[in-house]
Amino acid sequence: MSVLVAVTDSPEGKAALEAAANEAASLNVPLTAINLTSADLDTSMLADGVPVEVVTPGGGSDVDEVEQVLQAIEDRPEVTRLVVGVRKRSPIGKAVLGSIAQRLILESTVPVLSVKTSDAETRG
Repeated sequence: MSVLVAVTDSPEGKAALEAAANEAASLNVPLTAINLTSADLDTSMLADGVPVEVVTPGGGSDVDEVEQVLQAIEDRPEVTRLVVGVRKRSPIGKAVLGSIAQRLILESTVPVLSVKTSDAETRG
């Protein structure tokens, strides 16, 4: 068993990472973080004792982030849970723009824990 988290450059990505570390600690399993950010992933704020493997997918910006996460799940049969950060989207945003979290929730082959931030965190 292990927990996989998709971490993006957003408050939701940070919330997902923290929640995934807590989930992994409570289940006493390792954590794999898929780094979808534009920088190195800082895991120093996570509780000690949770083994974290950070994976930075290759392929550049032309490779779909959702496909990278789904491939990571497929490549790791020990993954039993996916954690993603979510945020509220406007009706126009839902119609025009895709959502990584929404696609992962719908397409994941393992159960998904969706994590939202507080309103204060999303406003800045």
